[in-house]
Amino acid sequence: MIHVPAAADDLAKALAARADPEFAVRMQRYFPHEIKALGVSNAAVAEIAGHYFRERPGVPAATRLRLAEEVLARAEYHEEVLLGFAVLHKVARTGLGPELLDRCEHWLETYVSNWAQCDDMCLKLLYPFFLGHLELIPRTREWVGSPSPWVRRAANVAVVKFVRRKVGRTVFELPTSHVFGNCVRLMHDRDVYVQKGSGWLLKVTAEAHPDEVAEFLRTWHEEMPRDTFRYAVEKMDPPVRRSLMELGQG
Repeated sequence: MIHVPAAADDLAKALAARADPEFAVRMQRYFPHEIKALGVSNAAVAEIAGHYFRERPGVPAATRLRLAEEVLARAEYHEEVLLGFAVLHKVARTGLGPELLDRCEHWLETYVSNWAQCDDMCLKLLYPFFLGHLELIPRTREWVGSPSPWVRRAANVAVVKFVRRKVGRTVFELPTSHVFGNCVRLMHDRDVYVQKGSGWLLKVTAEAHPDEVAEFLRTWHEEMPRDTFRYAVEKMDPPVRRSLMELGQG
């Protein structure tokens, strides 16, 4: 059994040892506002967490959850938030129950401060979690009403890999009503990253359901923000994309 505060200390030291100030400066170009960063790549953050638990096999998922809470509560740097999520990656699918969704919503509200942290949680923590808990995916629809822009963005980004996803021997299909319902409710959201999240989900959905997405865009193009529309048509067949872009420019 690990001692959670001491484990958080060890992880923080391992992360600080990989700091690269020059890389931290280069990272800034991906963000519209300055972030406080150590200069550690996402891959290196995941490697630190993985190495820690390889040396300490058998740490229960509940203990990892407490450790994640400790790391996040202490976080001062961008990568420390990512580390908090990385602590849970290997146990997300089978080791944690519905309570993780409530914790993720809280973390998005409290600790996440940029799009990269939001997407890291969605793709590296919530994605494996939902692979083991498909029945809980609809609960994320409640997130579109959150006062936090990162919760609202996560409502869409957390499900982009489930538009059509093979899970075991079955294919899970995210209903288009889920996709279109989210995007309508977020249609007038003023946060650009929420709008880009809607566009991302529509773009992925268009690969599986091109006709339905094209019709949705024709219906809503006058109200849809440009960022959402541009992302949504990005991978459509060129003739359809051109016709839709003409609508979007009208």
